[in-house]
Formats: sequence, structure tokens, C-alpha cells
Amino acid sequence: MMDRKDNNLTVETIFQPVQLGPIVLRNPIIKAATSEGRSPEGKVTQALIDFHRGFIEGGIGMTTLAYCAISKEGFAAPGEILMVKENMGGLKKFTEAMHEAGGKASAQLGHAGPVATKKITGVRPIAPSRFFNLTSLQTCRAITLKEIEQIKVQFADAAEVAVEAGFDAIELHFGHLYLVSSFFSPWLNKRTDQYGGSITNRTRFAKEILLAVKERIQDRLAIIVKLSMDDGIKGSIWLDESTETARILDETGAVDAFELTMGSSVSNQMYLFRGETDIDGMAATQKGIMKLGVKWFGRKILGEYPYKDLYMLESARQFQTVVKKAKLILLGGINNFEHIAIAKQEGFSLVAMGRALLREPDIIQKMRTHPYKTGLCIHCNKCMFSVYSTTNCVFTKDYATTSQVALG
Repeated sequence: MMDRKDNNLTVETIFQPVQLGPIVLRNPIIKAATSEGRSPEGKVTQALIDFHRGFIEGGIGMTTLAYCAISKEGFAAPGEILMVKENMGGLKKFTEAMHEAGGKASAQLGHAGPVATKKITGVRPIAPSRFFNLTSLQTCRAITLKEIEQIKVQFADAAEVAVEAGFDAIELHFGHLYLVSSFFSPWLNKRTDQYGGSITNRTRFAKEILLAVKERIQDRLAIIVKLSMDDGIKGSIWLDESTETARILDETGAVDAFELTMGSSVSNQMYLFRGETDIDGMAATQKGIMKLGVKWFGRKILGEYPYKDLYMLESARQFQTVVKKAKLILLGGINNFEHIAIAKQEGFSLVAMGRALLREPDIIQKMRTHPYKTGLCIHCNKCMFSVYSTTNCVFTKDYATTSQVALG
């Protein structure tokens, strides 16, 4: 336990406004991206607005709308947002609601790549190289150079939609072995062209997307990069190369903050979440042979890792001497005021919270008056599988009971 009497980090100093690129957040707390499942037509719904407004009213600085696919082929799960101009009406209503409640709004932009399934997208998933995904039992085909160029434009187009819709920030999803981060991984990237081989080459796709986005939107909103530090998979992403990726991206000057993450949505998923591995919960989301497969092999595929507070801190420290221009956002196992204070004391400018906010949307308000209170999240991870319906904590109200009719 840290001794608060021996430092200057008080409730008042911790929750001071913080500059993030061209915007100012009322405090350094960001609702981390958690795919919501409240957009059955790929559009904003009242249920989605209510879900996020609860976090803003609960005291955070900014909430992250997730997951926003840059194309129909980029969806990762049911009920996600399609970030295109045709959905502008609902997106504007979303940002207006967040601003009205006193906070900021960020949109997480990404392409699922090897995480996608044909059942959701209607097409065969893509990866840097041909790859068989044991989790989905699907073979991904290798992305072509022409598709790489198209996806760079789609990222820039989606970022421009975010600007026009009134978002304050975007989060480029370069983590969890979604398409962009799969290029970082020697396990998935066997290419022999300019996008494969050295870590400089494997970072090229991400760098080109980042620069395309920056050129399109300039300084009209903040740019956050969600970056995998490591994914716990042998021969895949590890700190010796992810720090180099961070350095390359940081040197462009286009990144306002890195949100440092770990783990994968392709395999070994519990490396990200830590805590209880709910095999029955995962099996319940599947049908037929897939359900049996989860029960028989799920624990081996998902992995098992005990939970501990601030479990990403040790790895995240490695980026503090590498990243010179952008701010750093700490994620992982942040459940109470002390954790936020430690993050700030360690030099992180902002923190991102996920499960703790699903359990208690008003946890930040509670911290302001009761800083010694411990969060109620028990890391049972039952929320992990609610992404296949509507993401929520099983112990709290599900805002999906409000309307899921598309708002435009």
C-alpha cells in the first residue's frame, strides 16, 4: 500500500484536467474500449448512448466508443459500429450526449483481420499471411498490397467521419492481433515484401495508417494508439520489438498518447483479462461442435492467468524511456484510487479502466468522496463473453434494456 502522507498526490491533484493533444480532459480517467454489442445494424442506438452516458455522468474524463469497424469486412463481433458517413446522424447524437453530460468522446477505429469470422462479415478473414485460427476454426488468407492501400484510405475516411461527428479523439486499434497488430507478430507475419521481415518493415503498415490519418484530420482531434506490448504467445509480440514499434510511431509526432495493452483476441485471450477463466460462459456463446470444442479445449486455448492489481504496469514501464513525444496511458487491473495514484506517481499521464467501470459506472465519483474505498469488480470475467450479446457486468443494470433501434 502506498503511503499517501509521503507524496503530493491527493484527490484534487489526481483528478485535475489533463491536456491530450488538441483537447483537454476534465480528469485523466478514460473508459477503455469494450465492444458493446448495442448496434445491431452497425448504427448508434439509444441503448449505446445510455451505456456510455452512464460512465460520463459517473465522473470519467472521456469514454471510448468501441468497436468502430472501418469497413464491413473489419467487424470483430456482432452489434458493433460501422464508422461510415451513412451513420453520421447517430454518431452526432452520441457525441452530443457525451458533451452534454460533461465529458469527452473517443472512437476506437479498427479492422479485425484474423479476429474476424466469415459468419459475421460474410467474407473470408484476412491476415498478413495465410493463417489457421484455432479459436474460430477458420483459415485466413493473406492480404494483398492493393487491399493494404485500400485499408489505409478506409482508416483515414473513418477518422474524418469521427471529426465530422464531433468526437474529441480517435483510438487506432493496433493491438490484440487485430489486423494492424498482426503485422507486428512474427507468428502471423511471414511476408517477404516491404511489410515483413524486420520490425521496421512489420511496423510499416501501422506507420502508414497513422500518417494517412494524421494527414487527413490534422489537429482537429487527439490521436491515441492502442498498442500491444506483448501477447503471451510464443514467437509473437514481445517487448524487445514492441518498444521499437512505439519508438517508430512516436517519432512521427502524430501520436498524442499510447494506450499500452497486452494479450490477443486470436489465442491465449486470458493473458489480457487475467482472473477467472469462465469456460462455461464462453461455451454458452457457441453452438454445436464449437460448444463442445470450448468445453474440451477452451482452457488450453484461452489460457489461465491469476489476477493481480496493476498487472500491466511492469511491462508498461519499459516504454517510458522509449516514448519521447506522446503521453502514456496505463491499463490493466486499475480498480481503486490507490491504483490511479500509483500510475500517476510512476509517470503515466492517464489511466484507462474497463471492468471496474462496467461494475460501477460511478466509481470515479465514489473515489472523490471515499478515496480509500475498493472497487467492487471481482474479475470473474463473466463480462468477457457478454460481448456476444450486450457487454455488461452480470451484477449491474444492463442498459441494453433501452432501445436498440438505429438512430441514423
